[in-house]
Amino acid sequence: MMKIHFFGTCAGTEPMPGRKHVSFAVEKDGQLYWFDAGEGCSYTAHLMGLDLMSVRSIFISHSHMDHVGGLGNLLWNIRKLDTLTGKMAGKSIDVFLANEKTWNGVMQLLSQTEGGFKINFSLNRKSIADGIIYNENGLCVKALHNTHLGVPDDGQWMSFSFRIEAEGQSIVFSGDLGAIDDIDPLIDDCDILLMETGHYKPEDVCNYIKNSNKNVKTLGFIHNGRHILKDAAYELSNARKILGDNVFITEDGMTIEI
Repeated sequence: MMKIHFFGTCAGTEPMPGRKHVSFAVEKDGQLYWFDAGEGCSYTAHLMGLDLMSVRSIFISHSHMDHVGGLGNLLWNIRKLDTLTGKMAGKSIDVFLANEKTWNGVMQLLSQTEGGFKINFSLNRKSIADGIIYNENGLCVKALHNTHLGVPDDGQWMSFSFRIEAEGQSIVFSGDLGAIDDIDPLIDDCDILLMETGHYKPEDVCNYIKNSNKNVKTLGFIHNGRHILKDAAYELSNARKILGDNVFITEDGMTIEI
């Protein structure tokens, strides 16, 4: 059985009480597959009792600070924990991040921290393009570009949505979108759709899904903006009037089993 652990569920517009910027991980066979890394994500995961040294891969949807601001601290914390245990010796972590400049900036920052960020495991930055970007250990991740950061002149897309498939289940993470239907090709027969509400009203998301005929079984709101959080109970009730009971609002520290 897989689990989804939520470390941050807030959009980047402004800090909200009890919520950090967006980040979650899929746990399969005791390994963590990490999606986005908003500030404070490793702190929340550690308090949830998760072993940061079980992180196998990290997938960053795009380089806005509310999605990547905690990446350096996550990697630093893994390194610090490893100095106590040596559990990471010889292991590797792939970091899927489209923007190479962002990766270089994170690594430069880490190089100036305690110990010069000397590690006994390898970090591998991987680029992202449409299609299957990861397929190991019975877990497959497909990427699809979206228009959140506009249409690039050079053809190098910098913002992506992801579909995770494992154990006969599928999870789609919208990332941030430029158009609500950017994710159309990913959500066919989707078990759980984690859909951002930082740029779209929950009601509009629900009506889009209802009219799409895509067979989305469960909808979870993530990257939650001030509109939904101003009265979350009302927004959830209204969403369920459109789609039924299989709608929920993600919370920091929440774990669901799938």
